[in-house]
Amino acid sequence: MRLFRLTLPVTDIDAATRFYAQVLGQPGRRVSPGRHYFDVGRSILACLDAQAEGDGGFPGPLPDHVYLAVHDLEAFLARADAAGAAFDLAVSEDHGVPGRIEDRPWGERSFYCRDPFGNRLAFVESGTEFTGD
Repeated sequence: MRLFRLTLPVTDIDAATRFYAQVLGQPGRRVSPGRHYFDVGRSILACLDAQAEGDGGFPGPLPDHVYLAVHDLEAFLARADAAGAAFDLAVSEDHGVPGRIEDRPWGERSFYCRDPFGNRLAFVESGTEFTGD
């Protein structure tokens, strides 16, 4: 078994495409009027604009962080900043200084941010992921 797709609710599929293309360093692909897919390892990060799909309004952002393990954490932080990610205390809560890479007490090296639609993102340096072991 494996997770193959995670859907992020957005309110503007074109803005979401620009944001995630810049942050992820890849163009992704439009699969329908309101869906744009980005390959993340063997999984897909899907941006979904429900209104553009004809499914109704914005259901709101996801309630918790989406964690992505990356090899070049500094490059992802720079791209997230350039793309307009939000780095604020509301994002970070107990996660340290906003907009800064930190070594976490649980062993991860990471930073936290929000996309323009309120979805919380965590970027973790590959090899430092905490999996509960």
